Amino acid sequence: MILMSFALAFIAGIAIAVQAAVNSQLAGAMSGNTMAAAFYSFLTGMLVLGVIAFFRGGLADSLSVVPSQPGWRLVGGILGAGAIFCTVWLAPRIGLANLLVLVIAGQLLSSLAIDHFGLLGAVLRPAAAVKIAGACVVLLGVSVTLFGERMIAVLARSF
Repeated sequence: MILMSFALAFIAGIAIAVQAAVNSQLAGAMSGNTMAAAFYSFLTGMLVLGVIAFFRGGLADSLSVVPSQPGWRLVGGILGAGAIFCTVWLAPRIGLANLLVLVIAGQLLSSLAIDHFGLLGAVLRPAAAVKIAGACVVLLGVSVTLFGERMIAVLARSF
């Protein structure tokens, strides 16, 4: 079961990259209107999820608890909309690879903090040294992805 979960997470990562590229192209076709492209992305996603949730049952009961929730539990959609807008707006400006390594770095660092400190009601999962070392390796990869060509040029001038 854990391997299937890992595979699904990997596929979700692929979907994020493809979504950023597709939405960026949609925005270009919409005369550069990134808000319209992000809106369309959320609208279609909302419709698909709405149909699935309706047929699974219990949608009204589940939604009835929304008014009683603290505000911080209700910002997921706003954060998601902001993230989608940023990917649509940034992909053509900084490139998909640069965008996604920075997104991954942000996700990695924030998720390590959330797990380690049990923030936002998450299960406390202290970050082991090996996990922190792995994050450092990923951040090194982010640096090479973003600045590798410049680093090589500086090194080449040194010799």
